[in-house]
Amino acid sequence: MTDNTTRLDHIVLWVRDPVASADFYEKTVGMEPLRITEFAAGQTSFPSVRLNEETIFDLAPLSLAEGMNMLPGAGDSAGHAVNHVCLALREDAFDALRSRLEERAVPVSDLSYDSYGARGLARRSFYFRDPDGNVFEARHYA
Repeated sequence: MTDNTTRLDHIVLWVRDPVASADFYEKTVGMEPLRITEFAAGQTSFPSVRLNEETIFDLAPLSLAEGMNMLPGAGDSAGHAVNHVCLALREDAFDALRSRLEERAVPVSDLSYDSYGARGLARRSFYFRDPDGNVFEARHYA
């Protein structure tokens, strides 16, 4: 990628079991797993999943928290998820995600309509949690 405009690069999620989390994000959410084999072999400290060409989620095991010293108190953020992360999808991908979540008995919220977001009003949205309790919103605009 040669476009260096400002954009979201990655999100780090604290997880209990990075391999199980990667499996959830791959099979339920539809994201591409990265560095799973390397993580399992002890060659990297965490795996990731790819949201799109530009953005990944790093699946950081809680055991890494004590080494988070880039800022004073940074390790204290372990286990404190952000309020939620919102995924904007095409309408067909939105419907497919909701179906996969329901097939796997992952609780989902009721649908919301015309909620405001980065691209204006989203036609529909709903919320769900990953296995570690992180809250996600899924939405589509058109």
